[in-house]
Formats: sequence, C-alpha cells, structure tokens
Amino acid sequence: MRIGFDNQRYIELQAERIRERIDQFGGKLYLEFGGKLFDDNHASRVLPGFEPDSKIRMLKSLIDDVEIIIAVNAGDIEKSKVRSDLGITYDEDVLRLMDIFRSMGFYVSSVVITRYTGQPAADAFRNRLSALGITSYLHYPIAGYPFDIDRIVSEEGYGKNEFIETTRPLVVVTAPGPGSGKMATCLSQMYHENKRGVAAGYAKYETFPIWNLPLKHPVNLAYEAATADLNDANIIDPFHLEAYGEATVNYNRDVEIFPVLKAMMERILGESPYLSPTDMGVNMAGMAISDDEVVREAAKMEIVRRYFRTAVDVKRTGQGEEQIEKLELLMNQAEVGPDFSPARGVALQKEEATGRPAGAMVLPDGSVVTGKTGNLLGAASALLMNALKGVSGVPDDMDVISDDVLEPICQLKTSKLHSLNPRLHSDETLLALSVSSKFSPEAKRLIDHAEKLRGCDAYFTVIISPADEKLYRTLGINVCCEPKYEQRRFYHK
Repeated sequence: MRIGFDNQRYIELQAERIRERIDQFGGKLYLEFGGKLFDDNHASRVLPGFEPDSKIRMLKSLIDDVEIIIAVNAGDIEKSKVRSDLGITYDEDVLRLMDIFRSMGFYVSSVVITRYTGQPAADAFRNRLSALGITSYLHYPIAGYPFDIDRIVSEEGYGKNEFIETTRPLVVVTAPGPGSGKMATCLSQMYHENKRGVAAGYAKYETFPIWNLPLKHPVNLAYEAATADLNDANIIDPFHLEAYGEATVNYNRDVEIFPVLKAMMERILGESPYLSPTDMGVNMAGMAISDDEVVREAAKMEIVRRYFRTAVDVKRTGQGEEQIEKLELLMNQAEVGPDFSPARGVALQKEEATGRPAGAMVLPDGSVVTGKTGNLLGAASALLMNALKGVSGVPDDMDVISDDVLEPICQLKTSKLHSLNPRLHSDETLLALSVSSKFSPEAKRLIDHAEKLRGCDAYFTVIISPADEKLYRTLGINVCCEPKYEQRRFYHK
C-alpha cells in the first residue's frame, strides 16, 4: 500500500497547534471535537498513512491537560437514535465512549444532556448515569437560537444552563454523533466562565474539509461524498478571503453560522478573536500530506465506494435517489466513474463466465484475485479464501479446507438450522479455516496473513449478506456491491 500521509508529523503539528490555542486564550480552551476520535476510518482511507486512532494518540500527548465532556441530545435519547456504523443507540454509545476513554487513561469529567425539555427517556438515562457514579448536567433549548443574540447571551439563554465544573486547561467536547450540541456546550461554558472572571476560549477541530487544500481536491470532494445525506457542501470561506486575501475551504454550515457565532463571542468576550470560520479551526492534516498523488487516488476511490454504498442503500430502502445524483456529480468532478476500481470489471467478467455471483479483490501488490459462487462456499467466502492465499503465498489450486470439513457444516445449516442457503458465509468459512489450522500448516498460514488484507478493496456483483459484510468490515476490507440481489424476491434477510 502506498503511503501519502506522515502520521507522526501530523500528531506533532496538531498537538503543537492546540497548545498554541490554549495559550492564546490565557490557559483555558473548550475544543469542539468533530468526527470520530479513535476510529476515523474515513480519514485513513482518503489519507493513506493516517492511523484511525491518530486523533486520540495526539490527545494522549496532552493527556495531563485534557478532560473530556460527552454531549448527547435529549431528543436523540427520546427517539432512540442509532449510530448506523455500530448499531447501538446514542445513549449506549455515551457509555461505550466513556469506557474507551477511561481505558486509555483519559479523565472523563461528565456528560451533558443538551436540549433538555423533560423527556422521560432522558430522565431515565440521567438516573442511570447517577447510579453508575457519572456526573451529568442539563442544557436547555433557547428560544430564537441561534439568531436572537440578546436572548442567547443572557441569563434567559446560556445563563439557564447548568455550569459544567471543569479543572483542566483543555476541555474536549465530543459526542456520539452530529446534532448533539457540542458547539452550544462550548459557548455556554465560555459565558459562565466569563461571568466567573475566568478567561476561556473556543476552537473547533474537524479533520474535513481540509482548509488548505483546493475546493475541488479529491480529498475534499470525498468528504462531500461522505456527507451526501446531509445535503451540505464545501465552499470557499468568504470571511477568510475578505480578511486575509487567502482562499480557504470550509463547510457551508460553518460559514452560514459564523456571523452569529462571531456576535456571540463579541458579546461574551468583548471582541471576537476570530475573523473567519477557518480561524476557529485547529486542523493540521493538510500540513502532513507527504504525497499528493497518493491521497488524490485514494480519495477518488472513496468517492466511488460511497456511490456504490448509497446505490445499495437505495435498492434496500427505496429512498435516497437525490444522494445518488449528488454522488454522480462528485464523481464527474473527480474525473472518475464506477469502473475506477479494477476489481469491478474483473468481478463482472467472472460472473459472466460462470453464470453465478462473483467477487474480486485488489491485493496490496496490485494484483486482482476472484471468487465465484460454488456448492459449498458463497462468492464472499471463496474470494476471502483466494485473497488469503494471494497474500500468504499458498498455491491457488490447493484445497486448504477439506470438503469433509465443509460439508457437515453445510448440512447442519439446512437440516438443523433451517437455512435455505447451504453455502458458508465468510465468517463461517473463517471459523472452519481456524479449526483446520490445528492440523494444516497452510491453513494456519492463511490465518496468520489475514491482517494483510486490511485496506484492500473488494467488489461483488450482487449485494452480499450482512454477515459477509460485517466480517469483511472487521478485517478492514473495503466492500462495494452492484446494487442488485442474487435472487429475485421481495424479502431479503
């Protein structure tokens, strides 16, 4: 895999920039932390060399100065909003995040429940937090937010919110997902700190869009692709252009809200320390790109992945056609098409030759292997086996798992578990391979080389099962599927 991003340089530059921002505000900074702290797989895909946990590793270099507040919207608790990537509700994710942060040695001081209006589910969650010994606070909706500055920056606005007690110079405000109230929490804290005579500032840490890359750079286009369901867009920051004569990239929502945010900070601090949304940010990712060509190619591939993922979602739900149109536009801007990955063309050829669903994967050395649907293994399982052979050097024609091992499992699925599909899914195949590794050195060799598939791209000519998709995702393999089902029926489990 080609590397285009200097991860260590990024960590060093990022920590240095945050320290500078803390000093700028006299020793206290509320940092709105967007995106994912320790599993930023989007960033690792479009910036090859970026480690998914880079941001949390950067914070660990500041660990003695950091405390974390987790914000969660009471409305999201009430309607049991789910994180699609994890399949758990936002309130459960708050507890998951706390466990992870604490296991890494971070001090998580509290949870703030935002936009609280007496929701019963939010009350129940707060009682649960109390029973667990977790301190929580309540913040309330403000009439006229975000445009009624007089009301917002007053005792009827931020003044009604409970003040969150903090003790460290860098307060990171994070959340399970968007719309949780991170920015409002930071500004409310600034209001209360200022009333107490404590100098405190606010900054925003979002990895994307990258402000010092061109507007139509594939990395920034890939971020638009990742947020196509929000119907937002990257734009040139007009405030930064006017103030400094420099074209920088920002998100349209941040640009739209900036005049209001600037007015709030002027009311709280006397004057705003920022002349533009770009000024508010502390992101240094653009400074750590070591090979622009590599990140461009990686970002183009990510746009194509998002296109196929959305096309599959539309097939499954019947909703999201407008997102497909936006992604097609982004592919045109990036000058790529659906066949950008060589795996697609090879997989389609394999399907045509065999008359059955097939898959293909691009290995780290650039070679492409295929997998076809057989009597015992589905296309995803066959492809996984052939890819493992490809990275481990085991001959392609060697039967690493005996049919004597596979057949009883297939019979069990149909005769006892009442499955209509006797073929093994990829997770079942991996378990069979693991059992075989006890007696077969070749099987053990395949298992030992599974990590080498991380970051590879696989393409299937049909929508694969959730079990196969989950296993591939666990192995770190990127999956694209043609938006069609293997069988023509109405219900697909």
